[in-house]
Amino acid sequence: MKLLESTVNPKELNSLALAYMGDGVYELYVRRHLISKGEIKPNLLQRKATKYVSAKAQSYVIHSLMNENVLEEEEVAVVKRGRNAKSHTVPKNTDIQTYRYSTAFEALIGYHYLLGNFSRLEEIIYQSFSILEERKEG
Repeated sequence: MKLLESTVNPKELNSLALAYMGDGVYELYVRRHLISKGEIKPNLLQRKATKYVSAKAQSYVIHSLMNENVLEEEEVAVVKRGRNAKSHTVPKNTDIQTYRYSTAFEALIGYHYLLGNFSRLEEIIYQSFSILEERKEG
């Protein structure tokens, strides 16, 4: 099986499975982004990556994208499915609402990745980087 070959339909896939995929994809993009900016010290990389991949950061991004009407109707539906997914894990360092919106963001990333919508995937990811880098609070 080829790496990007998929036998599943992301439109029918469980939202938590989409979020699982999206988590890994987004993490990879964040790592590449930080290294391309010249960050090379592992400890510093990990600390900076957290500013992008934390539940709080991802929740902030998805709210920003929705408030700015950046998302298409189909994407909003994926976000709502992700937000409403019933996870059996309890968030450690955040409230349940933040955690659910973080899951929604990851589901959106996973959705586009599994559909092979790489142009839109990267558009959303790079917008998320801009949103977080322009953000005043850490």
